Amino acid sequence: MRVLVSRPRRQGDRTAARLAALGHEALVAPVLEIVPQEAAPPSGRAAGLLLTSLNAVSAALRHRAHHGEVPVFAVGARTAAALAEAGVSDVRCAEGDGAALARLVTRELPRGAALLHLAGRDRTAEPARSLGAAGYTVRVCVVYEARPAGRLPDSVAEALDLGRLDVALHYSRRSAATLVGLAERSGRLDRLAGLVHLCLSEETAIGLAPLGPAAIAVAACPDEAALLGLLTGIEPASAPLRSRAAAEPGARQGTIERPTSCGQPRTIGPDERDATT
Repeated sequence: MRVLVSRPRRQGDRTAARLAALGHEALVAPVLEIVPQEAAPPSGRAAGLLLTSLNAVSAALRHRAHHGEVPVFAVGARTAAALAEAGVSDVRCAEGDGAALARLVTRELPRGAALLHLAGRDRTAEPARSLGAAGYTVRVCVVYEARPAGRLPDSVAEALDLGRLDVALHYSRRSAATLVGLAERSGRLDRLAGLVHLCLSEETAIGLAPLGPAAIAVAACPDEAALLGLLTGIEPASAPLRSRAAAEPGARQGTIERPTSCGQPRTIGPDERDATT
């Protein structure tokens, strides 16, 4: 399978290696550049640090010097592993998205605790929304910025023009929306829509709304293993394109497969996609 990976370079190269081990060919073409931001920590001490991205790990090491040996709550296994490898002893790992991170915090820390979210400049509402509603104080410190590319990477444009891609992997709503916007401005939106699009989460899939009735599937759990597992059953461009959802009895092209709970997917149509939160 020929797979487009539009993640930032470091993460994209790691994904490409995993794809190669599975027998797939990856085209790594970042549409976002991660730029660290120097930010002074907010005043006061936090009872815990929140990380919703691997891109914030280096900042967490700096901020722990100010806040002491407080627990660091990581959004998923990859971020947790990077923290542990960097020497952080108290790492608590959620199940892959901001809402799961909020649930983990509510189990581990008392209501009213002050938390510091080390985040990107552009970010989703979670975990701050759920934690605020549950009585926690969440302060945000911007420690990196994801800057979009100015145009569609030449390698992607050529691959789309020549029909050399079967699948696109999407890891965040912003990177998905950026890729779609760049394809639209280059006049290649229809060609991008002809691929099978595999998304890490429902939130990620929202970024693909301008594609219309494209073949889109969402991983049953928000981790890379589940995402790459969706490649099973997809046929290459030499055969009719179909997502895993479309391959199942009763499903149709142009649906999103999304989990009602981990491991229990259901399908929703593109008219519901914009309303997903």
